[in-house]
Amino acid sequence: MGGGGKAEKARRSSARVKLWVARASTVLLWTCVVHLAAYRELWAPSVLTRWPGCLTQPHGVQLRSEAVATADGGQREAVRSMALPPKRIYKNNGYLMVSCNGGLNQMRAAICDMVTIARYLNVTLIVPELDKASFWADPSDFQDIFDVDYFIASLRDEVRILRQLPPRMKRRAEMGFLHSMPPISWSDISYYHHQILPLIRKYKVLHLNRTDARLANSGLPMEIQKLRCRVNYNALRFTPEIENLGRRLVQALRRNGPFVVLHLRYEMDMLAFSGCTHGCSKKEAEELTKMRYAYPWWKEKVIDSDAKRKDGLCPLTPEETALVLQALGIDCSYQIYIAAGEIYGGQRRMAALTSAYPNVVRKEILLPSYLSLFQNHSSQMAALDYMVSLESDIFIPTYDGNMAKVVEGHRRYLGFKKTVLLDRKLIVELVDQYRNGTRSWADFSSAVKASHTSRMGEPSRRQAIPDKPKEEDYFYANPHECLHQPDDLSAL
Repeated sequence: MGGGGKAEKARRSSARVKLWVARASTVLLWTCVVHLAAYRELWAPSVLTRWPGCLTQPHGVQLRSEAVATADGGQREAVRSMALPPKRIYKNNGYLMVSCNGGLNQMRAAICDMVTIARYLNVTLIVPELDKASFWADPSDFQDIFDVDYFIASLRDEVRILRQLPPRMKRRAEMGFLHSMPPISWSDISYYHHQILPLIRKYKVLHLNRTDARLANSGLPMEIQKLRCRVNYNALRFTPEIENLGRRLVQALRRNGPFVVLHLRYEMDMLAFSGCTHGCSKKEAEELTKMRYAYPWWKEKVIDSDAKRKDGLCPLTPEETALVLQALGIDCSYQIYIAAGEIYGGQRRMAALTSAYPNVVRKEILLPSYLSLFQNHSSQMAALDYMVSLESDIFIPTYDGNMAKVVEGHRRYLGFKKTVLLDRKLIVELVDQYRNGTRSWADFSSAVKASHTSRMGEPSRRQAIPDKPKEEDYFYANPHECLHQPDDLSAL
């Protein structure tokens, strides 16, 4: 009996050992699995991606569908897939939330800056919030305008981007445990390292509540400038719905020959903001002044319209624009696509332009039945104009606002496509001389052409003005660090 008890005791002990070994082996196995999952991007090219399964994603990931032209001139839906870059592994210093302000293109540039800042602070960026409280009151969210899945996936080798804060961080933010502030305008990256990063580490979540022009134009490392370009020209794609409709607009225009996009900034809000009333009636000037005083964030209230116009600080009127197009030799048979909102004064103010150029068109004329979903969404409508502007034979802005500058830079990136950068100060002087009879039409036309031969969006270097960032060339209008420059410019 004693010998049998000892044998039974030994068997039970052996069984317990085996059970513990099995449990330890299971724990060790799962530990390995977790580590493999964490570092799969580093090993993916040689190991994990050979075996599709729970630890891997296929290289080609379906992100969206798009319209593709068929041989008979029709369209079909085709799937666009992309090979995802490997995720960048880094220690997360915290979470950055941003609220963009302004119109579509001001927000577009800001998004590029915020992605770049997040990358170099080693933080996680939350998909930016778009402005819903500005003059246009557009309720669109980021995913209503941009392809958010592509945005996140295409930048994963640079920065981690999430649609929203993780649950624990979200609860902290809802309880008020976050810091909100506007960063200093035109700052270099050292400001964000020395002033912003410590705040992120302290509060874990930092909210930047203004984003316009918060990163310097020049004097930044090359890799920062190139990342700004990568976000702008690759990661920020419009939604499939916007891109498909934008292509339809371009196709409709192309069927009727060459077209010029005229970014005619003569909407009511622009005139009220700028205080430019040249050509307006007394009643209209009073209406615009009342509107300017109604918006407290428009700081400049008392404005001398005539002085501002003579300094070239006003958008050209439709009448002045018609003269300039004719003086430049723009063929009167060309289509003139108006990339703008409703022109103040309506047909009365557009009469000179439509008389000189009978083929004046707008998206509302070309595809009226397709725009119902975009009505009352000014940023989505602006996105359509942006797409058409990129594809035009000639792009001519009558004022140097955000869209004019960002489209100018994008057209440079696409191969220095012809963009006429009007010298408004000279133009209003020449127009006044022509109208008062002191300059003939021939002299007027010759002077306009001569003064714009080197203002066609050709390769050039961006001019920096130390300590005067508002006066220097805007990065997104001429991101020369990202462009294929001729040899003589590259050497400068």
